[in-house]
Amino acid sequence: MEYTNPKHNILLVDDTPENLRLLSDLLSRQGYKVRSVMNGRTALKAAQAKPPDLILLDINMPEINGYQVCQELKTIEVTKEIPIIFISALNEVFDKVKAFRVGGCDYISKPFQIEEVLARVKHQLRLKSTQTELKQLNLKLEERVQERTQELQESNQALSQEIQERKRVQQKLLEMALHDSLTGLPNRALFMERLEGAIQALKVNADQKFAVLFLDCDRFKVINDSLGHLVGDRLLQAIAQRIGTLLNSHMLLARLGGDEFTILVESCSSLEEIEKLAETILNSLSHSFHLEHHEVFINASIGILLSHPDYHKPEYVLRDADTAMYKAKAMGKGQYHVFDPTLHQKALKRLTLETALRKAIEHQEFLVHYQPIINLQTGKISGFEALVRWQHPQKGLVSPGEFIPICEETGLINDIGYWVFQQACNQLKIWQQTLKNDRLKISINLSVRQFSQMNLMEKVAETVTKTKISPQSLTMEITESALIDNPTHARTLLHEIRDQDIHISLDDFGTGYSSLSYLHTLPIDILKIDRSFINPLSQEESDLGLIPPIIQIGQTLKMKVVAEGIETPEQLEILRKLQCDFGQGYWFAKPLNIREATALLQSNPQW
Repeated sequence: MEYTNPKHNILLVDDTPENLRLLSDLLSRQGYKVRSVMNGRTALKAAQAKPPDLILLDINMPEINGYQVCQELKTIEVTKEIPIIFISALNEVFDKVKAFRVGGCDYISKPFQIEEVLARVKHQLRLKSTQTELKQLNLKLEERVQERTQELQESNQALSQEIQERKRVQQKLLEMALHDSLTGLPNRALFMERLEGAIQALKVNADQKFAVLFLDCDRFKVINDSLGHLVGDRLLQAIAQRIGTLLNSHMLLARLGGDEFTILVESCSSLEEIEKLAETILNSLSHSFHLEHHEVFINASIGILLSHPDYHKPEYVLRDADTAMYKAKAMGKGQYHVFDPTLHQKALKRLTLETALRKAIEHQEFLVHYQPIINLQTGKISGFEALVRWQHPQKGLVSPGEFIPICEETGLINDIGYWVFQQACNQLKIWQQTLKNDRLKISINLSVRQFSQMNLMEKVAETVTKTKISPQSLTMEITESALIDNPTHARTLLHEIRDQDIHISLDDFGTGYSSLSYLHTLPIDILKIDRSFINPLSQEESDLGLIPPIIQIGQTLKMKVVAEGIETPEQLEILRKLQCDFGQGYWFAKPLNIREATALLQSNPQW
């Protein structure tokens, strides 16, 4: 008997094997036929050899990214009609807009939710089936018109029914394409269409001002994870309904996806009017929702953008409204923020800097400078702190304060930090051999990101073995935030470091959590007094601040104490009287390049 119900064929494209396995298992259990490939070129060949019904396509892949794959598939006859859903960790609005512009039909952000993936896959396959049905209906209609030309009079009624059916399917297809299946609200496509119309109307009539509100629910993931996706879906529906009751006929409420909503106010008289609307929405959402026997509280952050003649594309309007929303979140959530053009300039500057940083790693633009650490009792150099510097090809040396936070946030600090560790160990070995000084030590900073790496100690051990330096010559500097973020992991890792005979220094001590409860339980060897305590230091006893008790703590716990930021002889003399063990700062030397640090060592100074 002929098989009349074939399963849909889905092509998965992702360079991460774990993602492929997870998605493949998930979709296979739903009865779909799944093929998986790990790069863009293989995806192009697989799609042409056996065109699938749907493609789930990752954006960030080596050699050829998801955008390029999608663009090429849309130029090939056998693949141009295949719906493509992008899957990526890229979650900025501009990336989503680009995904739709190159031909994508939907967009799923990582880490993805299983229910969302299934819902979007089913939606697109259902949409494609409807499109196929429409094409088949058109073909049948044309055939019947040709066959029944002579019987036109008799076939008028049947033909009329066919036309009505065609309109029904077209209307159904239009509704599915322009509306969100969960809330029934207009979706991104319809919102962008209406926003484009508002932009054009403003060009014709300067008084036809508009505004966009970008709303993102705070803590929605917590509710979704704790109460389940069914309650999460009910909450989104309830939010849409509650906001809808606050709007008038000149306002369009849309759901962009996830827990993001947008409002287009097509007739806007003043900023005060929009701010009042935002306050009304926030107040309304502050009241609880009763869902599936649960009382749920949630608030939102709202970004506001007022129209301006300089806007020519809707995606730029949405981008800036999204930027204002994230500013509202940064202000403490549950608030609104009006877009300031400087926000875009800052975001653009940050993106430019991030791109330059990635290139800097490839082009080896980073340097290691060394600041001497002085034994305050002997006045001699006991070692150096290794500090990373960025030698930008146009800007020269870039301040670490500009690029280190971005490296931390993006994860680039892992590669940079390990490179610094290797360079510092190599340089220490050279100094120890050439200067016949085995007692010289090096201190290397560990960022919070590095501290959370599972293979950190493997890399450390590999470098120590390769450079053949004594582990006792090494000091790893950590901050209190690394201890607080994950205390269990921190305790384990610190003991692993100490077991390798590597010393541990607690950097910027006194500026953070500074609880004595962890000091005596962790294998910490050195406390570094932050420069903010040293700067006001004078001969007056009242200006000593927390320095004496910090030194006393170090002595009681048998820890050495290092004072940072020593810049005057008076500060040095006071710290010596207080029996501080070590010091560093501009009074001795600024961070030096290898040539300068070597010359300083050879001169054998004494302070």
